[in-house]
Amino acid sequence: MRLVLNDPLAEVRVTLTAEGGSCARARQVVRDAASSWGLPEDLSDDAQLVVTELVSNGIDHGEGPITLTVSRKTGGMLVEVHDESPKQPQLRPVDPSSARGRGMQLVQALSVRWGTTPGDDGKVVWAELAS
Repeated sequence: MRLVLNDPLAEVRVTLTAEGGSCARARQVVRDAASSWGLPEDLSDDAQLVVTELVSNGIDHGEGPITLTVSRKTGGMLVEVHDESPKQPQLRPVDPSSARGRGMQLVQALSVRWGTTPGDDGKVVWAELAS
């Protein structure tokens, strides 16, 4: 899949199924968008890590299909993941003995800011990244 975006503020939106291959597809969408927008590779790499965590959480804890939206912002990009569950993500203390549970802390560390927007049909978890 190759994205060609003529509008520098174009938005890319895809619907993903709640399965493991969706994380790889989400990373590709972010990578292609960042490349089309001429964003730095390190920003693209960070955004790919963030989208992997957000989509993984949507698969593990959300409901229904997952919608990924990637938007160009001045100096960076906005990654938004919508699922149909009202359950909000939470930052949890890291358990050093656990192989999991660090996702939202990674999102927080790599993002300028992040948050959630509740809606009638679930929620959007978003992260803003800058170069």
